[in-house]
Amino acid sequence: MVRLLHAEDLRAVRAVGRVLGTVARVASLAAFALEGGGRLIWVGAGTSGRLGALDAAECPPTFGTRPSQVVAVVAGGARALRAAVEGAEDHPRDGAERMRRLRVGPGDLVCGISASGRTPFVLGALAEARRRRAATALVCCAGRPPRSVPADAVIAVPTGPELVAGSTRLKAGTATKLVLNAISTAAMVRLGKVFRGRMVSLRPTNQKLRLRAIRTVGDLAGASPARSRRLLERAGWRVDLALAMAFTGQPTAKAATLLRGHGLRGLARLR
Repeated sequence: MVRLLHAEDLRAVRAVGRVLGTVARVASLAAFALEGGGRLIWVGAGTSGRLGALDAAECPPTFGTRPSQVVAVVAGGARALRAAVEGAEDHPRDGAERMRRLRVGPGDLVCGISASGRTPFVLGALAEARRRRAATALVCCAGRPPRSVPADAVIAVPTGPELVAGSTRLKAGTATKLVLNAISTAAMVRLGKVFRGRMVSLRPTNQKLRLRAIRTVGDLAGASPARSRRLLERAGWRVDLALAMAFTGQPTAKAATLLRGHGLRGLARLR
């Protein structure tokens, strides 16, 4: 049984590989929205909504984003993260209302997540987002999504039937998680949140992450652990700022000004 499930997971991975061009396009839309001060807003129901909420929750500690920058809208609200809220996905007006409450606008990217591509809550949210001139996208696992989807880009991952019929938490869930990872991570790389494969905007809020921050500064700047810690303490435990100080030899304020002045590729240019 486990071998069969694993074989199906591999099919999900291969299916994502067939749509990488569209995934990259949506990642660019996300980067454009975030760079301009807008938001990446995931919208989904059930498993799809929970996967969006997971991605939104992981962005602040991983990439140093504000919670308001990557947002998850789940049919049924916060209660639906812990238990099924039956019927919450059936009302397009509810999806539209959530977009109005968030004051979605032209600077945002609203990305719907729906395994079938037909979830009314998601389609209602996308239609309202488009009416409000936001960029829109849909992630689904249907071979043939509806032609009338109100989305600028549709990522349709052809995962095929599930081993347990209708259980979209299996292959569809695996494929969706891969796609969401790729969109948000690629967008953050474009925004300068990653340098040489390291999370230079992470928030070291506990001992484990502080040790990781020290190792990151040490590896990238060729500094000893003691010097890395001193740089981080002077930088308020901002990894990117500590690296800017190490690269330029400048004090905190001057290094911060140089980092801001070089924009998204600040560390690469300072190095």
